[in-house]
Amino acid sequence: MRRLSMIPLALFGGLALLLYVGLQGNPQEIPSALIGKPAPDFALSAVPGLRAGEDGGLSNPDLMTGEVIVLNVWASWCGPCRVEHPVLMKLARAGSVPVYGLNYKDKSEDALGFLTELGNPYTKTGADVTGRVGIDFGVYGVPETFVINGKGEIILKHVGPMRPSDWVNKIEPVIKAARAQ
Repeated sequence: MRRLSMIPLALFGGLALLLYVGLQGNPQEIPSALIGKPAPDFALSAVPGLRAGEDGGLSNPDLMTGEVIVLNVWASWCGPCRVEHPVLMKLARAGSVPVYGLNYKDKSEDALGFLTELGNPYTKTGADVTGRVGIDFGVYGVPETFVINGKGEIILKHVGPMRPSDWVNKIEPVIKAARAQ
């Protein structure tokens, strides 16, 4: 009889241990099955209303330029996207790496307003109105940033807003290593 009364306590202890172990992980480090694989095939039109010469849409061949690029998934309705936007603008001004944008599940007028208000750091931007391309990339939410090597293979996925420390400690070293290969 006494052993039966210990079963709920043992179950509770096991669940508490699982919860403890689960909370030790970093939620920013969501693994991607696409690391080391080619980016999905896609072709997106530009965000309507961008000035001529600013953009021409975004497609898979744009990711296979022979140089490393940063692909940022963003939306005007995304608060953390505003947090990371100054970092993207700084990258664009520095010109150290092309920054492409994938506008995710957004209204074109809202996306245009966002870029008009905050500046357009993107060399190319594709409007993923339905979210299908984001799903193909394994996007969980916005913002997410991918580093893609010159062959069009995804080599890094960063979840959440990119902060200057993320750029220096995580993203830039991967870009440098990819360029050295």
